[in-house]
Amino acid sequence: MERSSFLQRISRVLHWVGEVTSRSGTSVTVFLLVLIFGSVLAAYGFPNRWEMGFSTVVSAFTLIMLFVIQHTQGRHQKVLQLKLDELIRTSPQADDLLVHLEVAPDDELIDRDQQQLAHHESLRDDAELEVVEFIPTKKP
Repeated sequence: MERSSFLQRISRVLHWVGEVTSRSGTSVTVFLLVLIFGSVLAAYGFPNRWEMGFSTVVSAFTLIMLFVIQHTQGRHQKVLQLKLDELIRTSPQADDLLVHLEVAPDDELIDRDQQQLAHHESLRDDAELEVVEFIPTKKP
């Protein structure tokens, strides 16, 4: 299944926007712009058209950023899930049914969760806690 080059370009642009907006310098820049705009708005007596224009622009950017964040988080989550699936798949002791569990029905998720809780509780009940002292080694 090959994605179109148009969708790939959109994805790259969204990731670039997400990368740029996640920097601290961008936050400072936006803060300063809002502060300057607020000062200019106050100096001109808070004209209604300016306030409405500012509100419209902020709402539009908020909506755009919502989709940018959703896109980048979805991609990061998918990559993380693929890495975890690979670890499960390659581990001989792992339960292979856990691979792609994220698409399982809710009943199966609840059952798996209960099984994990019961397993961890039994481990706590059966085992004595072993205290291990960590002594860091000096590197040359």
